[in-house]
Amino acid sequence: MNQNKSFQKQRKLTFITLVFFSLATSQVQAQSFNNIIYNKQNKPTDQQFPDDDAPTGRRRGGTSRRGDCPNLKTPLTALVPGEETNNKSFLGTTISEYPSFWVYLPQLASDIRSGEFVLQDQEGNDIWRTPITLPGKPGAIAVKLPQNPQYALKPNLKYHWYFNVYCSPAQKSSAYFVDAWVRRVTLTPQLQQQLNNAKSQKYKVYAANNIWYDAITNLGELRRNNSGVGAFVEDWTKLLKSVNLPELAPAPIVQIYTPFI
Repeated sequence: MNQNKSFQKQRKLTFITLVFFSLATSQVQAQSFNNIIYNKQNKPTDQQFPDDDAPTGRRRGGTSRRGDCPNLKTPLTALVPGEETNNKSFLGTTISEYPSFWVYLPQLASDIRSGEFVLQDQEGNDIWRTPITLPGKPGAIAVKLPQNPQYALKPNLKYHWYFNVYCSPAQKSSAYFVDAWVRRVTLTPQLQQQLNNAKSQKYKVYAANNIWYDAITNLGELRRNNSGVGAFVEDWTKLLKSVNLPELAPAPIVQIYTPFI
């Protein structure tokens, strides 16, 4: 009898210990994400190509008249790391062969619905080009790269992408556009273990390792599919603030473009 009581007591203590450890781990993960977002040493804005032949891009478009396009109150914006004032390259990294690319689409004239996404290699050769019918309201949109081997990103290579909004379908020169860069990095065993432990909230691990495209994609999909969860909204705000785009955080996610190829 005493032995049975002793076993039950030990079992209870073990359960309490496991619960405490689980809660403590969750708190550490939450604190870790806050530190990642606000710690300047770990900000995704610190990501950039080496100084030799470092390419640059255009994170915001539509702030000046171009052809038939009027000025925009809020510019078309690529949701990528970078700083316009320092002329840094707008680079983000990914571990995915087929990442998603994120753009903020502002309020446009009612007749502007024609867009295009273009992915090129470092030499400027097209890898994938697709027309996109734009949604009728402003917000963040994502374009998924088709899961086809001919479009897969190769490790350690630079890729250049563009997002165009055509103001006049008959004149391709009349357009708002943004462009940025992506580089695929190798998935290490240590990173894989961290991702396995993170379960569904992998964006915290991606952010900690400055893997921008996967962080914004994982968190963006969680936010869109769980609109009532305030933690995802809060972390989305912190993530965009970390790359100096806090004014775009309240915008809804209005479209995730998945091509059929």
